Amino acid sequence: MATSCSALLAANTEAWHDATHHLFLEACQNGSIQSAQFDAWLVQDGTFAREFARCLGALLTKAPSPSLDLLLGGACALHDELHWFASLSAERGLPTDAAPHPTCQRYTQFMENCSKQPYAVHAVVFWAIERAYNESWSKHTPGMAEPYRTYAQRWGSEGFSAYVGQLEALADEALAAASSAERDQAASLFRQVCELEREFWAMAYSAQ
Repeated sequence: MATSCSALLAANTEAWHDATHHLFLEACQNGSIQSAQFDAWLVQDGTFAREFARCLGALLTKAPSPSLDLLLGGACALHDELHWFASLSAERGLPTDAAPHPTCQRYTQFMENCSKQPYAVHAVVFWAIERAYNESWSKHTPGMAEPYRTYAQRWGSEGFSAYVGQLEALADEALAAASSAERDQAASLFRQVCELEREFWAMAYSAQ
């Protein structure tokens, strides 16, 4: 049962470690990643980001009024991120309409399903996805080679970390008012996020 976000992290330390540490991230950090591998991941991450925007849109329809300001701020940041992805794709000569890799498709389908969950469950999933992304890059930023350091600094920035902290408070508040069944479901879906994150990093080596 999920009683708080910190409790979920404490109860799933190994799964969370695997979600936020991967050969792909280490290769970006030490500069050994091949451009084709990074580009393959980047194309799919752009697809993921577009579907993540829909996940946020669904969360906004359920959120209590005091939470709207935070989530709308996140929506504005995600809007900018989507435009940044488009510019980056043009700069690197990458397609913006590539078919989703099966791994990406599983993750986006998972988000679509989560969008139908009660607010507390959805809020936990949304926080977990953002936390995994932010923590993964921030932990691997030190010593990371260019051009990947630029991306890591964007995704692991202090501003993004602060936003993730606010999402955690939002999810904790929702969990406090949730039923036992909703807390159990949130814990189950949190573990699925861990698994999907690990698979998404690994996808870089099979999506070329």
